[in-house]
Amino acid sequence: MEIDQLKYRPQVFWVPFVSLLVIWLIYYIDWRFFFELNNFGIVPRTFKGLRGILFSPFLHGSIQHLWNNTLALLVLLPLICYYYYKNWQTLIFGGILLSGIGTWLIAKTGTHIGASGLIYVLTAYMFFTGIRSKQYRLMAISFLMIILYGGSVWYMLPDIEEGISWQGHLAGFISGFLLSYILKRPQFEPEYKYDWQHPDYDESKDDFIRQFDAKGNFNPLPLLRKDSEGYLYNDTFHRKNNSNHQSYIIKENTLQK
Repeated sequence: MEIDQLKYRPQVFWVPFVSLLVIWLIYYIDWRFFFELNNFGIVPRTFKGLRGILFSPFLHGSIQHLWNNTLALLVLLPLICYYYYKNWQTLIFGGILLSGIGTWLIAKTGTHIGASGLIYVLTAYMFFTGIRSKQYRLMAISFLMIILYGGSVWYMLPDIEEGISWQGHLAGFISGFLLSYILKRPQFEPEYKYDWQHPDYDESKDDFIRQFDAKGNFNPLPLLRKDSEGYLYNDTFHRKNNSNHQSYIIKENTLQK
């Protein structure tokens, strides 16, 4: 089983930074020069509307819309890059494609824009993957998703709020659910309380384990005690504790070597 290393990587910082920088820059350019880029959103079941699958996550209808998605991505993207490092590219780019195609298929009218589809992909993926992983770190992320975004489940239902692309939310949620089963879950090395729990622990250096033979029978080693002069004693001999030389004294015969 391959063990994933849970550690800080540069992607934890630069992926959210670059993503949000691009989104805000596009919004500013559209607002400043009136390019009407929102026309490049997803238009359901039209050939022209297919371009919105790639462009829609970077387009937003208002500063409030942009701000809400920014806060969500600021939380979700670092978590994905930290806990699911090997899958972050598939989750982001694959999530954009899957949620976009799903929106294009199930929506009926309108032009659908915004990064909400991707947000639902990441939220659903972390929730379902964490629950199925049975690893306390990932399960904690699942419960965090419930606390932060549990209420967003209502925005996958029709007519909850006017102007909201519930189809995009639903498509993103379904995409995240599917990815949680398709992608391989990370396996983190557990935290060990004792030295003998480590996989590379050398049993030959453990005085307790050495008292068991190959068949598992307990054959205790002679008990040793140390005096003030550095001698280790047992029932038959005592040995001088010295790194340069060793002297053995047989107690019965008082023969010194």
